[in-house]
Amino acid sequence: MVVYIDLIFITNLLIDGALLWLTAWMRKQRLRWWRITVSAAVGALYVVMMFLPELSFMYTFIVKFVLSLLMLWIAFGFGSLQNYIRNMGAFYIINFAAAGGIIGIHYLLQNTGEIFNGIWYTASGGLSFELKIGFWFTFIMCFVVLLWFKLVHASRRKLENRQEYMGEVSVEIAGYRVSCTGLLDTGNQLADPLTRTPVMVMEAALWKEKLPATWLERLSEGEPDKLVLELDDADFEWRDRLRLVPYRGVNRGSAFMLAMKPDAVEIRIGAQTSRAVKVLIGLDGGSLSGDKSYQAIIHPDLVRESESVITDIKPPNPTSLSL
Repeated sequence: MVVYIDLIFITNLLIDGALLWLTAWMRKQRLRWWRITVSAAVGALYVVMMFLPELSFMYTFIVKFVLSLLMLWIAFGFGSLQNYIRNMGAFYIINFAAAGGIIGIHYLLQNTGEIFNGIWYTASGGLSFELKIGFWFTFIMCFVVLLWFKLVHASRRKLENRQEYMGEVSVEIAGYRVSCTGLLDTGNQLADPLTRTPVMVMEAALWKEKLPATWLERLSEGEPDKLVLELDDADFEWRDRLRLVPYRGVNRGSAFMLAMKPDAVEIRIGAQTSRAVKVLIGLDGGSLSGDKSYQAIIHPDLVRESESVITDIKPPNPTSLSL
């Protein structure tokens, strides 16, 4: 059997570097490439020592654990004991996720014959399984699993960040109440140009029991001004509450949004509750969130100028609707 030591060293250098880089990203540590490179080189050298019989005593749990501590110290420094332990925990979680992912994908791609060919019985009657994973398969799948792990973790973090700006919205019009989940968008500056009344956008489907049957489809077509002109033929009890609000959307010219004047809007974000009466409810004919996590976009003025002011609000990521 021919073993290419240089290929093994370079492969482990890249894998260890990727694991350390992902640890730094997960822990939001300051990334210094020279420290990551030196740390990965130490780990790669340890693997190369496997081919030196006189150093076989180094392949014990204690030595491996100490080596991982050394790699983390080189890559991120010590800082504090708490920070060091958290870095170590993240590093091992990423390693276990990568190893488990590689083995899982390996089994997924195997057929029944290949699996049973690897099973054998010992003399004592025990059942064992022989695991053979190719070098290039391990190398490629390691980066695939790490990228997958990063995407999943980033998606979860994005969702957690967005949850901080989501709250319960309750709108009341003439005794009729509609409740939904709303997202606070500090970039939303939509307001009535004449009265400067802030506009909170909601999905029109939430009001389907009160809106004329054809309005949902017409609103999705993006011509609400025509609905106002046809009000004479429509049976709508809140016609005196309707407003047309001009706005300019992203990559679009000027347009109009159909809005209603409610009696009151109550917004609850976390432990804080806000109530506003100077507000318009803009009706959107589509879906404001692709994953249906919220059905309204809360105007920032509704939580700043209402009776109970919400504090410690940070700007969220741009939403799918910019007004």
